[in-house]
Amino acid sequence: MEIKEMEETNTKESSPGPNPNPIPNVSPSTKAKTVRTKVPEIEIHVYRQGKGPIEVFKSSLGGWDQDQLEVREILEKYGFKSVYAFSPGGSGRGAPIRFNPRNGRSLLGYRDGSVIYIDGEPKDSLIKPVTKILFGVAVITFFITMVLKEPPQWIKNSNLFGGSFPPWILACAVIVFTRMRKRTRDFLKKHGW
Repeated sequence: MEIKEMEETNTKESSPGPNPNPIPNVSPSTKAKTVRTKVPEIEIHVYRQGKGPIEVFKSSLGGWDQDQLEVREILEKYGFKSVYAFSPGGSGRGAPIRFNPRNGRSLLGYRDGSVIYIDGEPKDSLIKPVTKILFGVAVITFFITMVLKEPPQWIKNSNLFGGSFPPWILACAVIVFTRMRKRTRDFLKKHGW
């Protein structure tokens, strides 16, 4: 941290008249000292999924030692779910930048004047998967109704649920089954099965 001292001299030293300084027993020729501290800053280049930079800006460092990056602010500002260290000309995305969940500051410290590159992963949209599911249900329902305009006799005789069975329920069941199977497969791969 850099500390600068600035001295101000009283310009009214030579002018006669009443004392402009309200503090008693202090002569007008006394020099007042002020201390200013320079807040450490870093330059940040923000990328989105390796494309960009979408923005370059300077950010002040925070924390007790004033060496921590305000990660939560970056996540909220750009709509990221996570950020990673990034090398634009080389290996690309590196390690994730971890932060304290209480104060939103990075766990690792940075030096004043550093230039860092961040690659962000955008938050998942809720509209996209819901739209895909609804479209899939509509298409499967359409195909089932076209194929089963007059269902075969064995389907009429089976009477699975004790009444007429709408095809859109079957389409929803197929979609739920395939999604659960995919998630279970990913879960088993993650745990080494």
